[in-house]
Amino acid sequence: MKSYMKVSLAALTIGAGVWIGSVYSNTATGAGTIQPGTADDPVVTKSYVDQQIQKALGGGISSGTGNAGNTGNAGNAASTGNNASSSANAGSAGSATELPPLASGASEALEIVTVKPGQQLIGSTGTEFVVRSGKAVIISEGTNGVADLTDGVDLINGQAAPMNHLLTIPKEGRGIQVVEGNKYSLTVMVRGGYTLK
Repeated sequence: MKSYMKVSLAALTIGAGVWIGSVYSNTATGAGTIQPGTADDPVVTKSYVDQQIQKALGGGISSGTGNAGNTGNAGNAASTGNNASSSANAGSAGSATELPPLASGASEALEIVTVKPGQQLIGSTGTEFVVRSGKAVIISEGTNGVADLTDGVDLINGQAAPMNHLLTIPKEGRGIQVVEGNKYSLTVMVRGGYTLK
C-alpha cells in the first residue's frame, strides 16, 4: 500500500505542477504582447523626432505635409515663417534644422600654448586649461582662485597647479605662470580666450 500511495502522490504533484505552470505561462504571455508599430508602441521617423525636439526647444517647426520622407528645406521654410533659419539651412541637405551646441564652448578647439619663464597666461571667464608639462603656479587676485574641476577644489594664489587636471577660470584676471626660479617653460592645453603677458 505504501508504494501505491507514493505513486499516487507523485502523479498528483506532477499534475499540479503542470497545471500551475500552464496558468502562470498564460499570464506571462499576455504581459509581453505589445508589438512594435502598434498604437501602444509606435515606430517614429527621425524627422518626427527632430520636429518634436525643435518644438520642445521653442523652435516650433512643423511640416505642412507630415511626410516623413521630406528631407528638403522648402516645405519647412514655408511653414516656419522664419527666413533667417531657412536661409541658414539652405545649404544643408537632409537636415531641416540645426540644433544649438550642447555647451557654449563646444565649438572652440584646444590650443597648445607654451608659457615661458616670466610670462603669465591670463584667461578669460570660462577658459579651461590643462598643464601638460612644467611646474605652474596659480595667479589670482583676492581670496578666490582657479577651479580645479578634476579634484573639485579651489586653487588660490601662489598654489601649485597640478599637471593633467582640468582647470577653469571663473573670473577675468586669473591664470598661471611658471614657478619662480624654474628655467623650463610650460606646455598648456587651452580652450577659450587668454592673453600671454
